[in-house]
Amino acid sequence: MRLRTGILSLVLVLLFSAGLASGAVRDTDPVLEGKLESKLMGRTMPYHVYGPLGFREARDKKLPVVYLLHGLTGSYSDWFEKGDIEAVVKKYGVVVVMPEGNNGWYTDSPIKPNDKYESYIVKELIPKIEGDLSVRKDRAGRAIAGLSMGGYGGLKFGLKYPGKFVLAGSFSGALRAAEWDKTTVPAWKVLGESVYSAFGPKGSETRAENDIFKILNGLEGDELKRLPFLYLDCGTEDGLIVQNRSFSELLLKKKVPHEFRQLPGRHDWRFWHSQIGEFLELAEGFFDAKNAVAGQ
Repeated sequence: MRLRTGILSLVLVLLFSAGLASGAVRDTDPVLEGKLESKLMGRTMPYHVYGPLGFREARDKKLPVVYLLHGLTGSYSDWFEKGDIEAVVKKYGVVVVMPEGNNGWYTDSPIKPNDKYESYIVKELIPKIEGDLSVRKDRAGRAIAGLSMGGYGGLKFGLKYPGKFVLAGSFSGALRAAEWDKTTVPAWKVLGESVYSAFGPKGSETRAENDIFKILNGLEGDELKRLPFLYLDCGTEDGLIVQNRSFSELLLKKKVPHEFRQLPGRHDWRFWHSQIGEFLELAEGFFDAKNAVAGQ
């Protein structure tokens, strides 16, 4: 493990910029534009799949899968359009799946019956990907991570579904999202509405069930041993740095193996570009069958 050494208004601006940063679409990328008729969501859910050339036709080799989650105000196309996925896939030979999360915080909403983003990914999307493509179906062949809102989601999936992922990661994660409400984030309507819609009113059961600090605090003994390896990073000029440090401190207290990187950077695509490769390099060491037993 390597440990390398909020103002609210700044946090709001940073979260918003996560969705608005722009980039060019590469027409020649081997991208699968997928659509899933979701029963849980009650609508068609789009997603992108990106992999090495020929990955859709290859049946003799099962590739590991990384699920990459976008940030607030973003979309499933963000990592494809802005995240330099081409270079990542070519170097590391993985299949990258980018689901649509809208502004739902990858949570089953108590307010909107058809916004079941957490259940959709676990119960519908992952089985769909593993049924349609030549990818690995074991824990040691799956990782999940995301940026900002998606960073919160990535770590939450790792904590709640340790048997499904060998590695879970967060880039500049909004890790205290389940604690926010309309009164604490009044400066930005989109954020206030999104957290209320995803988690319900303050004190709700949904908030407690999706607060990753509370989830981690509630784990003991063998439950902690079953967790996937956790990765988190954050720029030192990012308004979310304090909560990321706090989560790493809690992981240290609970003796959970993890890597936390804090280095110069802001809440932007320049920082995420620099870190996605680091995460995939780490993932290479975990995409091995010997790691599959943990988390069961």
